[in-house]
Amino acid sequence: MLAIGNFDGIHRGHQGVLEVARNIASDNGVAVAAMVFEPHPRAFFQPGRNLFRLTPLPLKTHLMDSLGFDNLVVMTFDSALAALTAEDFIRQIIVSDLGVSHVVVGYDFQFGKGRSGNADTLRDFGEKLGFGVTIVDAVSPDTPEEAYSSTAIRNCLRAGDPGAAAERLGYWWTVAGTVIPGDQLGRTLGYPTANMSVDPTCELSHGIYVVRIRLAKDPRNSVWNGVASYGRRPTFDKDNVVLEVFIFDFDADIYGEELYVELLDFIRPEAKFSGIEELKTHIAEDCVKARKFHERLESEGDPMTRFVLGRRFAG
Repeated sequence: MLAIGNFDGIHRGHQGVLEVARNIASDNGVAVAAMVFEPHPRAFFQPGRNLFRLTPLPLKTHLMDSLGFDNLVVMTFDSALAALTAEDFIRQIIVSDLGVSHVVVGYDFQFGKGRSGNADTLRDFGEKLGFGVTIVDAVSPDTPEEAYSSTAIRNCLRAGDPGAAAERLGYWWTVAGTVIPGDQLGRTLGYPTANMSVDPTCELSHGIYVVRIRLAKDPRNSVWNGVASYGRRPTFDKDNVVLEVFIFDFDADIYGEELYVELLDFIRPEAKFSGIEELKTHIAEDCVKARKFHERLESEGDPMTRFVLGRRFAG
């Protein structure tokens, strides 16, 4: 059983396709896999244009595992793959290389040289070559404002609205990365941070965020609350973009550890202050606001637990 798509973000629309594949596999007692493409085809065809990736491959792998997928088939999207006709892709990849018994795609799936193939093409060849095809219709959003598209989610994050992005994703949008040595600016201010380099395609709005932090190797049992700064640190005239995470009530060496940082709320835009004392005053205010958000979330419950990935992501 194979689901095919780019699945950037694995948002609630994608999850509808993946759920159908998982259910068919369960009913037939077979393994279920998803096929994705790296790099994203749009990045291949438009190399000079930045594509804000919502889920780089390591995070996508974790999310697929959280959804119960047995395997992730990663196809290298290069000139050879791009040159395959729709028929060649089906015969060479799906039938000869993978030998799948059933394929699940979304209604808008397109593939093959010049995007010449679509979901109906796949179904027609399935009938000829002996594999089943299920085409999943669009998953209707709760409201028109919650359209399940990667583009809409990117726009939410560009606008500094992680809550709206989460409603479309069905889980808190997450940055995955390794803790790297920094210049110790946070420590000198009294707020030691875990610094992380972020995927260079990221277009998240620069600012201060309420965050929840998990160790990637133990996401369910290592959970901390915190606040994070994403941007260039203009008060110190820095040029490189970095994610600085201040973990509340925490004192441990996590250099080299891979973290999942979930963005829960936006506090304020990045700003240049007159000096260190003014900056420290605002950081203290940011921490108070972040703690209040975490207290409210804990008392009222995490709204993302309404969704499958929101419940399973940590495990």
